[in-house]
Amino acid sequence: MGKQIGRDGFTADDFARFGRRLAQETRHARKAYARGDFASSGPVAGFELEAWLIDEHFFPVPRNVSFLARLDSPLVVPELSRFNVELNGTPQPLCGTALSRLESELTATWQQCQHAAADEAAALIAIGTLPTVREADLSLASMSPYKRYAMLNEQILTLRGGRPLALDITGIDRLSTTHADVMLEAATTSFQVHLQTPASEAARTYNASLLLAGPLVALAANSPFLFERALWHETRVPLFEQAVDCCDPGHPECLRVTFGAGYLAADPTALFAENLSSYAVLLPFEEPGPLGSYAHLRLHNGTIWRWTRMLIGFDADGAPHLRVEQRVMPAGPSIIDMIANAAFYYGAVHMLARQAVAPESRLPFAVARDNFYRAARHGLSAPLIWLDGREASACQLLVGELLPLAREGLARLDLADADAERYLGVIADRLQSGQNGATWQLAHYAKHHDFCRLTADYLTYQRGFLPVHEWVL
Repeated sequence: MGKQIGRDGFTADDFARFGRRLAQETRHARKAYARGDFASSGPVAGFELEAWLIDEHFFPVPRNVSFLARLDSPLVVPELSRFNVELNGTPQPLCGTALSRLESELTATWQQCQHAAADEAAALIAIGTLPTVREADLSLASMSPYKRYAMLNEQILTLRGGRPLALDITGIDRLSTTHADVMLEAATTSFQVHLQTPASEAARTYNASLLLAGPLVALAANSPFLFERALWHETRVPLFEQAVDCCDPGHPECLRVTFGAGYLAADPTALFAENLSSYAVLLPFEEPGPLGSYAHLRLHNGTIWRWTRMLIGFDADGAPHLRVEQRVMPAGPSIIDMIANAAFYYGAVHMLARQAVAPESRLPFAVARDNFYRAARHGLSAPLIWLDGREASACQLLVGELLPLAREGLARLDLADADAERYLGVIADRLQSGQNGATWQLAHYAKHHDFCRLTADYLTYQRGFLPVHEWVL
């Protein structure tokens, strides 16, 4: 959620001043891109992992403040709720042993977190939606004590005219409820991978990421339950979209959590212009500094949760760069599963973004979007439409075309052969078994009918660092 905000409220003048500065920075970014001022460095890989703190009974426990103080790590920061935290990876140039370095660092951070959590009589678990979370857990009493979150909740409800959030998800079962605040978002934890690219490649990389969103969410699905209902294989998708919905009901194109409105043309900064024109400012916090720091643009962009998002960052020499944040994957099931998912994404997107004929010209945007929602709903069995209208299940597409493409991509990136074999081997075994996190959870509950036991067994396997295709019921 970015940097914290240290004031109590906003005035109309705050919104006006922020809006003027946002417009100036957006124009500056577009001109800077046209001049070639954005960095040509990359590719560089990174990630963010959101996780839950749970108690000895496997329910969420709101102790992130004391947990973070005890841990005292710059790589682990608060999230919206007191029972969530975010683990970050140090960006790695995407070559050589980058993937195993990401895994080693995440494993070390994870172990440090588990030790700190144990001292809090808690445990850390990475899972998309926690099977044991209760709607009562998702209240303002569990909100992390940072003003940014309180203000975000206030502004979203203001834009909704005070109307409660409506949650209505039909999947295997149906869930319909209303909620008074944005805390439903706290139930949607993810593994977000970042890919910094040369600026000239950013638009093609973004479009390729949209194409891959459907197959990727099918591959990684790990969120089948919410409030003791079996819903979508990746229930996190409809839950997040509805949890922060502050859009006018007559204008669904401006949903804050969205697959987007279309592919990019040549200029990736067009997304920031779309942010300016289509989305109301939520957090009009002014920050001094030059236009080229893009502080207001970046803050506004951070309150628009496209499933695939374009970000501005800065290289060590201060040059601005562009990176794609792929947000479709849930947290978990295990560390090796998540790094394997990232490896698959990096390899496949590298190849798709470099095809002589842009693949986005061979798959209409509306079809890519439909693929994403079908995959989120049905997982590996989802019927997808691929380039030139070819039809296949998500699993068939992944096995027959996308996994070989990812292998070639990792080789062209000059990533270590042993790493490519290790991580893509995990993907191949998962596809052969047909077992990802969602299918394992659904099968476990069908056998045992016990969400606490499900969570306990899940945590045991996760702590053993076993890939999910090896988990038994």
